[in-house]
Amino acid sequence: MTPMPLIFAATCDIAGKMRGKAFPADQLEKRLKRGVGWVPTNVQITCFDGIGDSPFGSLGDLLLIPDPASEVNIAFGDAPPEHFMLGDIVTLEGEPWDFCTRQVLRDALARLHRLSGANLHSAFEHEFQLKGSGLPNQGFGRNAFENQRRMLETLMGALKEAGLSPDSIMKEYGPNQFEVVVAPADGAKSADQAVILRELTRSAALHLGEEATFAPILDPASVGNGVHIHLSFHDDDDVPLTYDENGPCGMSQLTDAFAAGVLKYMPHILALTAPSVVSYERLTPHRWSAAYNNLGFRDREASLRVCPVTAKDPASIAQQFNIEYRAADAAACPHLALAAVVHAGCQGIEDGLTAPEATQEDLSLLSADALAARGYARLPETLEAALDSFAASTTVTGWFPDQFADVYRAHKLAEIAHLADRDIDAKCAAYADTY
Repeated sequence: MTPMPLIFAATCDIAGKMRGKAFPADQLEKRLKRGVGWVPTNVQITCFDGIGDSPFGSLGDLLLIPDPASEVNIAFGDAPPEHFMLGDIVTLEGEPWDFCTRQVLRDALARLHRLSGANLHSAFEHEFQLKGSGLPNQGFGRNAFENQRRMLETLMGALKEAGLSPDSIMKEYGPNQFEVVVAPADGAKSADQAVILRELTRSAALHLGEEATFAPILDPASVGNGVHIHLSFHDDDDVPLTYDENGPCGMSQLTDAFAAGVLKYMPHILALTAPSVVSYERLTPHRWSAAYNNLGFRDREASLRVCPVTAKDPASIAQQFNIEYRAADAAACPHLALAAVVHAGCQGIEDGLTAPEATQEDLSLLSADALAARGYARLPETLEAALDSFAASTTVTGWFPDQFADVYRAHKLAEIAHLADRDIDAKCAAYADTY
């Protein structure tokens, strides 16, 4: 018997999981037009494979249309190639479905361009851990890097073959923790690439007898795994719009207003960018993560950071200059996380906001009143509080299609209920298995 080559058509859903259906590779041309069948209630499958309350029930039919621009066809050793494509969920009439995460992001990017004439360049910087003990006492260590060189080189080769531009990879501070960075991409492509990077990392590790996890935190007493989203802007002629040497921290007026919107609405979008129960074990002071909605100038404790550049001449600085959203992790769907950040920034542009002054002190020492006087606040400290903050802002829920906020909240409440009787160690273990 000759094996039949298959292509997996996929969506990255609310749970940040890649789900879909496979079809025979020789049917590709047909599937690019007709797709594969999909079901509305699939949107409510949680990361633990429960199903949250769904307004759709057993009714309805959709199509998942694969996008050849996102095609990945990678062989690890002698194993069959891993051949998949991300796709768009549409109605039977071919219209975008309200809960297609790629379409949600496209809508946010279209709003940005409509308001400012700007196009987004962005990159997702990931931290992950390999399960098992690894070598001890190896924060940023060469020995631990060499111990996993084969896996790391396999991963970087796979990323390049998949069309990403690998930038760097290193042994991070935490136990068996690594960080992988790829170059920025235009528009929604960076979110697609974030999904591809996660999938290929897990596959490269599995091929070499390891198990990789992007769970937000494995041990509350140790460090967590974040996702840092780097953002910059260009016009239609690819002229950079992010930098102004006379602006605050080097930010242009556009960047300043965008940053102000992100900071103002960060408490309300956190449920979309840090959407797991254990995400909030990581988002605490002194973890170099994000505990306050503050702007930092080259400060890795800040939730929104103005990043350093290595260039000296103004033109090169303008090309490199970017801001970094740090209150995110890989439990989030990249498309939803980026859409939330872009919409928040757009609101800042639309409302003509100005970012507060960058902080340079330990905000955990300040009272709530002192923080408020500076335009800052402690971010929600649980997923439940983050969901309440999301639902409470009609501005934020209004950025998304009708029913989206209710469906998202029901999805996450089902995830919370699944873990209700577990202690924190068991919750961390559950996420380590699913991400």
